[in-house]
Amino acid sequence: MSNRTVITFGTFDVFHVGHVRVLQRAAALGDRLVVGVSADALNVAKKGRPPVFNQDERLEIISALKVVDEVFVEESLELKRDYIIEHGADVLVMGDDWAGKFDWVGDVCEVVYLPRTPSVSTTGLIEHIASLG
Repeated sequence: MSNRTVITFGTFDVFHVGHVRVLQRAAALGDRLVVGVSADALNVAKKGRPPVFNQDERLEIISALKVVDEVFVEESLELKRDYIIEHGADVLVMGDDWAGKFDWVGDVCEVVYLPRTPSVSTTGLIEHIASLG
């Protein structure tokens, strides 16, 4: 059997247990996990704010995880298909808040949407921390 490469994408800002769990579940779907970490500019475009940790710091955090085999900077949501082909991915894993939004890459790989960890979100954490001040 050939090795299955899984690819996933995210900002991974203010790293938390929800991030760990989704990466572990993604890694379990194959033999190699590749992670595209959203560029700072992409994060501003997606979420309307810069990340708390810059892309170099977020790349360092994600690359230090034992379940992650390779990381790269994701510059554009529209380039998902190119990234999948470039990294030889067999499976694209995304959070279920994106359900259906990346079915268009189904001609080059399997697409799996995983449920998010309930009650844990980066935005929620940032808002909570801000309220403590």
